[in-house]
Amino acid sequence: MSKIAVVARIKAKSEFADYVHEQFLSLVEPTLNNDEGCIYYELYRDNDDPTLIYFLEEWESRQLLDRHSDSDHVQACLKNTEDKIEELQVNVLTKIS
Repeated sequence: MSKIAVVARIKAKSEFADYVHEQFLSLVEPTLNNDEGCIYYELYRDNDDPTLIYFLEEWESRQLLDRHSDSDHVQACLKNTEDKIEELQVNVLTKIS
């Protein structure tokens, strides 16, 4: 099975930027400590636009990524932020070179 990478871009509504950032930051520790197949899982905040945050991730397989996406901690975060996000874009990538 090929490893996969993920780039997730989250744009918070401006009045909720800090809250959304904290909610997604809360995913890092449980993901790194508990989610099988996670190679790296890093959260970044845009220097010029504090409403934008990005996850850069690498997973051993798509199946393990899907299991992470369905996990209680991810689902709780999405529920807590669903009306506070303008846009959520997730790109799943396979390395070609």
